[in-house]
Amino acid sequence: LSAVTGLPAGVGGKVLQVLSATDSTTRNTTSSSFVTASNTLSVNITPSSTSSKIFIIVNAGGYINATGDANYTIYRESTNLGGSNGMTTMYNETAAQINSSIAMSYLDSPSSTSELTYQVYFKTAAGTAYLNYPSATASITTFEIAG
Repeated sequence: LSAVTGLPAGVGGKVLQVLSATDSTTRNTTSSSFVTASNTLSVNITPSSTSSKIFIIVNAGGYINATGDANYTIYRESTNLGGSNGMTTMYNETAAQINSSIAMSYLDSPSSTSELTYQVYFKTAAGTAYLNYPSATASITTFEIAG
């Protein structure tokens, strides 16, 4: 990692803390704006330094029941880390019911030593979007990496 980041050998790249959460309740939304997928699918982490990076990994099951798309993303506090379309999208062009695994990862540079909440959000363009479907267990894991 030091060669990649340009840091001197022995500086940065160490994992300082790992926190995770899971949720196995099926969640759904018909909202066309991003909404909280699950209050329990969130992690509160307090970086030890403003130079720390936070690496976030999310794994879940998704489903959409109508023509349209379902968008999934990760928020840090009120900031959508994936932008207006999120980090991953399930497209449904046939009106058939579509289910798929959802995997998201992001390396964040929050420049903060305050407690931060990372949480999964989702939305849909039509129909109903689901998370943790069918009876899946979703997880979010955060790693603080020394900067």
